[in-house]
Amino acid sequence: MINITFPDGAVKQFEAGTTPMAIAKSISEGLAKRILVASINGQVWDMNRPVYEDAALKLLAWDDSDGKATFWHSSAHLMAEAVESMFPGVKFWVGPPIDKGFYYDMDLGGAQITEEDLVKLEKKMVELAKQNNQFVRKEISKADAVAYFTEKGDEYKLDLLEGLQDGEITFYTQGEFTDLCRGPHIPHTGLIKSIKLTNISGAYWKGDEKNKVLTRVYGVTFPNQQEMDEYLLMLEEAKKRDHRKLGKELGIYTMDDDVGPGLPLWMPNGTIIIEELEKLAKETEEAAGYKRVVTPHIAKESMYITSGHLPYYQDSMYPPMELDGTKYYLKAMNCPHHHKIFDAEPRSYRDMPLRLAEYGTCYRYEQSGELFGLMRVRCLHMNDAHIYCTKAQFFEEFKAVNDMYLKYFKIFGIDKYVMRLSLHDPAKLGQKYINEPELWLETEEMVRQVLKDTNTPFVEVADEGAFYGPKIDVQIWSAIGREFTLATNQVDFAQGRRFKLSFTNSENEQETPLIIHRAPLGTHERFIGFLLEHYAGKFPVWLSPVQVKILPISDKVADYSMGIFKQLKEAGVRVEIDNRVESIGKKIRDAELMRVPYMLVMGEKDAAAEKVSVRRQGEGDLGQQSVKEFLDNFKIWAKRE
Repeated sequence: MINITFPDGAVKQFEAGTTPMAIAKSISEGLAKRILVASINGQVWDMNRPVYEDAALKLLAWDDSDGKATFWHSSAHLMAEAVESMFPGVKFWVGPPIDKGFYYDMDLGGAQITEEDLVKLEKKMVELAKQNNQFVRKEISKADAVAYFTEKGDEYKLDLLEGLQDGEITFYTQGEFTDLCRGPHIPHTGLIKSIKLTNISGAYWKGDEKNKVLTRVYGVTFPNQQEMDEYLLMLEEAKKRDHRKLGKELGIYTMDDDVGPGLPLWMPNGTIIIEELEKLAKETEEAAGYKRVVTPHIAKESMYITSGHLPYYQDSMYPPMELDGTKYYLKAMNCPHHHKIFDAEPRSYRDMPLRLAEYGTCYRYEQSGELFGLMRVRCLHMNDAHIYCTKAQFFEEFKAVNDMYLKYFKIFGIDKYVMRLSLHDPAKLGQKYINEPELWLETEEMVRQVLKDTNTPFVEVADEGAFYGPKIDVQIWSAIGREFTLATNQVDFAQGRRFKLSFTNSENEQETPLIIHRAPLGTHERFIGFLLEHYAGKFPVWLSPVQVKILPISDKVADYSMGIFKQLKEAGVRVEIDNRVESIGKKIRDAELMRVPYMLVMGEKDAAAEKVSVRRQGEGDLGQQSVKEFLDNFKIWAKRE
C-alpha cells in the first residue's frame, strides 16, 4: 500500500500502482471527468500513469495553469495528427503550449499550408477529437527511438534525441499519431470540445536564423464552446487594439527597411508621448532622491569583461567594432557605466543610498524571428536606475521601488499585476549564474521578505534570475486581459566586487555596496506598445499627443478660430486646427479616428457669442463654453491622476 496525501492534509492508502484517475474516481465520478492531469510530489503527471510510492497529490482541472497547459499541449498533438493525415511525410519539431493556446513547428517538405487548409484541419481535428482516443505513454530505449525516427528520416526528432539518455525518453500515441514527447497529456482527445486554428507563420529551426525556416501553425482549444466564443470576441478586440496597427494609424512610430528591423523611428506624436513619460519619471525620481546621469552609447570591451556581461550576455549584444586595436561594443545595458560613475569619486556611508537614474539608450541584437513591433526591438530607451546601498538599507530601498511601481499602476489604470520573483538554478552555477551559492540564497530570501512584509502579490519562478542575482519581473495585464512583462527590479551582489566598488562605512572601513537595478517604466518601446493596446489608442488627456482639435465650420470663422488656437497654445495645450475644406461631419469623424480627446467646433454663432462648442471624444456634445471656462475645465481633465 502507498500513502497519498491530499491538499487539505488528509492521507489515504491505495494499492501501489494505482493511478490518479482511479483515485479521482474513488472520490467522485463527476470529479474524474473534470480532471485533466495530476501533480505528484510537484511533478505534473498523466492521469493514467501508475504511482508506486507515497506521494502528495493534486488533481488539476482546466482552471489550473498546469491543467490548461497540458490541455493545450495535447491539442498540439491532435493538430499534428490532423496535419499528418493531410500532408503525409510531414516532419515535426516542437509543439509547446503558450499563453493562449499552442503551436507546432513543422517541415512540410516544400508544401504549404494555406488559410483554406486551416479550415480543413480544424474539421479534421474535430473528427479526431470525437474518437475519444487515449493518450498512451510508452517508455522506450534510446536505441529503439533512434531506429524509429531514422526509419522515418526525421532529422528533427533525431536532433532532440541527441541530448537524451535511456530512462529519459517516452513516446505518446493517440489514434494513428506517435510523437517523441516527455508529456504529460490529458486522458483522451474527447475532452477537446472547441477548436480554432488562428495563424500560420515561419519560424527558424531552433530559433537560429542560419537554419531552415519551418512552418508554424498556431491554435487554441477549449473544453466548451462558450469559452471559445468569449476568447474569439477578445481576439477581435485585440486586433483592433494591436499596437502595430494603432501605431501606424495614429502616427506614433514607423519602421523602415533602410534603417533596419527592430529599430523604430518615433514620429512627432510618439515623441510627445515619450517626452511626457520622461517628464513623469523625472519628477517621480527627483522626489524620491535620484540623481540624473548621462552615459555614452558605446564602451570598450574591457568594461563588459569586468562586468561579466560578455560571457553571459554576448549573444544579445551587437558584434564589436575595432578601432586602433581596441574593441568597442554598442551599449546593451546601462549598469556598467553607472558603476563607473559611482567609482569616480570617494564615497562615504553618508552618501548612501546613492540613486543614479538615466533614460539610457541600449542596443540588443534580438533574433529576427523574435522581433515584434515595439514589444521586441533592437534599440530601446530604458527608464533605468541603479541604487547603491548597504544591507541595512536594502529593505526600505527595495520597498520604495515597489511602491513606485504601485504609483505608476494607479496613474495608468493597471488593476491586475503580479511580481514574479525569478530565482537561480543551483545546477547552473558557474554557467548561467555567478557561482556564489550562499549569496544567492541570502539575497533571494531578502527579496522574498520584502514582498511578504509588504503584502505584495508574487509568484516564484526557478531558473529565471539575472546572472548576478535574483530579480522581480513585473507582470501586468492590459484592459483586455493581455499579459505583458513591464519592468524589472533586480538585486546585484556581484557587480560591486567585480568593479571593486566601495564606500567608507561608519567604522572607517571599506565596504562593498549592494546594488539594486530597477526600471519601473521599462522601455519607451514596450511601455508605449502596452499603452496603445491598454487604452485602444485613447490616451488620457495628459498623455495624448494632440489634446484639442479646433474644427472651424467655414472660412467665415477662420480668424476667430486662429485666435482661439493662439490662446490655447499660450496656455500650454497641445492643440491643432483643421482648416481643410471639408464638412464639419468629416472633420469630427477624422478627429474621433485620431482619438483626440477634445474637439472645439466653431461656427458663426460661437464666434458671435465669443464661445466654443465642446465635444468629448466618444461622448459627443458637451455644449457651449467660454474659452476661460474650457481652459479651467481642461486643467482638471488633463491632470495625471
